[in-house]
Amino acid sequence: MIELKNISKTFKVAKRSAGFTEAVKGLFKKDYTYINALQDVSFTINDGEMVGYIGPNGAGKSSTIKIMSGVLTPDSGECIINGRTPWKDRVSHVRDIGVVFGQRSQLWWDVPVIDSFELIRDIYKVDKSEYKKTLSSLTELLDIGEIVKTPARQLSLGQRMRCEIAASLLHNPKILFLDEPTIGLDAVSKIAVREFIKTVNRENKTTVILTTHDMQDIEALTERILLIGKGRILLDGSLSQLKKRNSTHKTVTVDYTGASLPALENAVVVKDLNGHGEIVIDTAIVTVSQIISVISAAVEVKDISVVGETVDETVVSLYKEFEI
Repeated sequence: MIELKNISKTFKVAKRSAGFTEAVKGLFKKDYTYINALQDVSFTINDGEMVGYIGPNGAGKSSTIKIMSGVLTPDSGECIINGRTPWKDRVSHVRDIGVVFGQRSQLWWDVPVIDSFELIRDIYKVDKSEYKKTLSSLTELLDIGEIVKTPARQLSLGQRMRCEIAASLLHNPKILFLDEPTIGLDAVSKIAVREFIKTVNRENKTTVILTTHDMQDIEALTERILLIGKGRILLDGSLSQLKKRNSTHKTVTVDYTGASLPALENAVVVKDLNGHGEIVIDTAIVTVSQIISVISAAVEVKDISVVGETVDETVVSLYKEFEI
């Protein structure tokens, strides 16, 4: 179980203006600003859960992951993971966790990936027979049988990320932290990584904490959402609850013959050009059929469709609601 109580973290950052004179002044006197990365962050994640940890850039996602993995020490608060405090019991703690940072690598750049795997096995003191069994399974599931013989620097981003995920799971961790694991990947690689994560969670009961800006990752993998903004937890609930917050908002797309769409009450025309229009409505105020009736009476409708908000639009609405 993962339990955070009132975790806070502040960073001291040096600042100066551009120019040689300012650079010289900075040698003798520095100006600092303080950034409250985390403020009283509290949540609990049960064993085997898969949780999406979302928020805009600078919200505090990576800082939270680093604290839970033992890399950072918070200024105040408690973090207990499987009965341990990560930054106090790092050696014992890291045996139970796997971490993948999408923009950082744990593979040695100039040697074949399999050599990095062997070194990781030695670091974690994994039994050889258990290591071979795990490696065989990971190789098959992630389709990396041939690419592990290639130096990391010669791999494509998608190939490297699959190897990074395999490296984080060689010691069979109970918890997997994934920080932007699909960043920059093509559609095929993203789907492969998502399917693998679901398989690991389902078969091994591995707890997964996923941070990403790709809402398709969130929709495909997680049901529970933790929304963080300005260092605070703003929302903790299921993805279905998140969708229901704005389920009354619909977008009506219409192709028509005529000069322009008619004036519409209780609706917002976001696009109307060359016989193509898009109208956003709130069905709690006006029904779809009422809007279609008004449009049909004024122009000749060639095609019409109605869709609800996407997960991306729902999350953007949340960002606006919480002013983050």
